[in-house]
Amino acid sequence: MAPGFLAQRMERLVVPATIAMAQRARGLRAKGEKVLSLALGEPDFATPPAVIEAAHRAALEGQTKYPPVDGTPALKAAIARKFARENALDYAPAEIMVSNGGKQVIFNAFMATVQPGDEVVIPRPYWVSYPLIVQMFGGTPVYADCHEADDFRLTASALEAAITPRTKWLVLNFPNNPTGGTMGQVDMEAVAEVLRRHPHMHVLSDEIYEHLLYDGLRHVSLAAVAPDLRHRILTLNGVSKAYAMTGWRVGYVGGPAPLIRAMTAIQGSATSGICSIAQAAAAAALDGPADIIAEMCMAYARRRELVVSTLRAIPGLTCAMPHGAFYAYPGIARCVGKVSAGGRRLETDEDFAIALLEEQKVAVVHGSAFGQGPYLRLSYATSDDVLKEACARLARFVEGLS
Repeated sequence: MAPGFLAQRMERLVVPATIAMAQRARGLRAKGEKVLSLALGEPDFATPPAVIEAAHRAALEGQTKYPPVDGTPALKAAIARKFARENALDYAPAEIMVSNGGKQVIFNAFMATVQPGDEVVIPRPYWVSYPLIVQMFGGTPVYADCHEADDFRLTASALEAAITPRTKWLVLNFPNNPTGGTMGQVDMEAVAEVLRRHPHMHVLSDEIYEHLLYDGLRHVSLAAVAPDLRHRILTLNGVSKAYAMTGWRVGYVGGPAPLIRAMTAIQGSATSGICSIAQAAAAAALDGPADIIAEMCMAYARRRELVVSTLRAIPGLTCAMPHGAFYAYPGIARCVGKVSAGGRRLETDEDFAIALLEEQKVAVVHGSAFGQGPYLRLSYATSDDVLKEACARLARFVEGLS
């Protein structure tokens, strides 16, 4: 290629650390190593049989043509019912669109609105894709820090301190990836009060983990807590996590019709409509029985107790109890600066994660990739046996530090 052929934006585009660590793990597996990966947030459950049967029926019935760019009427109707039933939100068809996973919703929203000089407030730690997509369109991520002592909740004071006249968006992701932190009714009301003082900013509320809550907690949507702000809020969701449908690639969003139209126009020039068969499957999932989700959540709750109790028993580690999602976020500050049994000096949490993979064959993601170190992110969306062995290897690794 000629010099300068690639656009300058490619200089800002890096491989997300979650994907990079998973690639490292696959490389070792290809060499015959028995790697245990806790790096990706992907349910180990199978997609529910009734959902697969609905996809099969759709294919047999000829639902194999180009679908509408913003989603099939059947799926949009199911999404509207879901929002009303579970979130107390009333969205008309023109206020709903379907995308290739939740990530495309974020991409569409920021492409439609973010320009150079715009700022996007992102609570930190954050899912790695939020700042990457903001920067892709010339925006500037501004971080509002969430702390382990607060169970990684976003406080009103941290949010207020991050807002400037250039702020265009606030991104909310609760239950949170990577920490498992949650925000209840009181927390959301406090956020809403801040937003009322700053009418120039909008909110992207990523609620993809809403069903994965523990300890009797119930999810609340910001748009329901503050209906007066509804015209400034995008409520994002999808079927990947709650229904074990990561590979079906179906995300959806409810929000103000003018913004939905703009996002649909972008999608029409990028990918067009989403796989029609996957949309039929998603509709069946959203209209299906809730006991499937409850069964998965019970398994995650059991695994959470296993992982957190084990991590807290390892000298040198701390771990806040995650109240949602399927991640633990242990602190490793007392391990930094030490040397591993394999002779690697651990100056950062990334050094720790790489040495853990190479010496104990356990893949995790370093917390600094999510904006806050020294921590690790471990996904417990895998079997009890894998978790027990992975935690045992992690304990051996820490015990071998000097």
